[in-house]
Amino acid sequence: MKTAGNEESDATSLQGTCRFCRSKLTNVLVDLGMSPLCESYVPAARLNSMEPFYPLCVFVCEQCRLAQLLDYVSPSEIFSEYAYFSSYSDSWLKHAKEYADMIIQRLGLRPEDQVIEIASNDGYLLKNFVEKGFKPLGIEPAANVAAVAMKKGVNSRVAFFGEALAKTLVAEGTRAKLLLGNNVLAHVPDLNDFVAGLKVLLAPDGTVTLEFPHLQRLMEGNQFDTIYHEHFSYFSLLAVERVLRHHGLKIHDVEELASHGGSLRLFAVHADADAAVPEGPRVTELRSREVKLGYDEPGIYKSFEAKVQETKRNLLEFLIEARRQGKTVAGYGAPGKGNTLLNYCGIRTDFLEYTVDRNPYKQGQFLPGTHIPIHEPERLKKTRPDYILILPWNLKREIATQLEYTREWGAKLVVGIPTLEVF
Repeated sequence: MKTAGNEESDATSLQGTCRFCRSKLTNVLVDLGMSPLCESYVPAARLNSMEPFYPLCVFVCEQCRLAQLLDYVSPSEIFSEYAYFSSYSDSWLKHAKEYADMIIQRLGLRPEDQVIEIASNDGYLLKNFVEKGFKPLGIEPAANVAAVAMKKGVNSRVAFFGEALAKTLVAEGTRAKLLLGNNVLAHVPDLNDFVAGLKVLLAPDGTVTLEFPHLQRLMEGNQFDTIYHEHFSYFSLLAVERVLRHHGLKIHDVEELASHGGSLRLFAVHADADAAVPEGPRVTELRSREVKLGYDEPGIYKSFEAKVQETKRNLLEFLIEARRQGKTVAGYGAPGKGNTLLNYCGIRTDFLEYTVDRNPYKQGQFLPGTHIPIHEPERLKKTRPDYILILPWNLKREIATQLEYTREWGAKLVVGIPTLEVF
């Protein structure tokens, strides 16, 4: 973990403070150089236009241990028109359905109970509640994505969530028995405003569930490609617990999930509900584990960048050797994490001729920064590449099943994270 330089402009000084506790940020976890917004796909008409790049450098706050990027880009630039649609991942749809079934049973929810999801995307999750007779509300800032949810019968409000919107909803008579946010907390630049909104919107007897990538898994699994500008924060249980506690919310249970390379699912209630909802043993165990591993001390963060650099060298060595042997290499998927990996490693069409994606919204466009073309999956059958680099490595089993047909011409599958693997 490096220390950033002391010579700063006034503007940088204003940005270089912790988004939670406002302490000055000086300690660097990893610096991935300059990178474009990972979901800002480039249409052919704009290939010769200027493309903005921003620093991709993660700091760790010395006071509260929140890992975070600085605010170089406003949420409206990222999320108002968004290219990520959750419904194109079969495993994620399964995850959402299993969550809905579990939480309805666990909380004893009835159709008249208000369910609200923040960052509801294309309705991939709330549609499961609609099918069971609920009338859930989705809050989604990307109008193009919310429109898809509306077609599925998911009532959606196009807005960014925060304390002001929460107060508006309460004034309209809406409070949540279940308030959920899957993979949204990391996307929030104004963390205090967002969590304050959760407190306001949650019914007195309500439950908040939040899912997000776990910093411990990110570091242990060398998952640096999950770092991009859309993810403003990277949470340990210790850090997120401090944030929620500050705003009057208490974590009473936690699940460790396999999704996105290793995530946490938190269950939280109003702090004054302590007597009714005691802290569960999984919270106590995980908190103790993180303390023992050193996530509340600076030392553990110092060696991560060296692992990242070695991953870059290994992947480039493989691609250089493959190309020298005359082998062809294509990609599978066009996820945000893939764009971090490709831009950090400097991989362009000289190494990766093209990639494919099931999302029609991305097909015909080009990856940000690298300008690698995105085609429909059928392209693989036409060109028969020798190697296929799976960019969403967290879905490699699902994708490997989809690509069984590539065995007929002897293609091999490759992932670069957590370590280089050819199979």
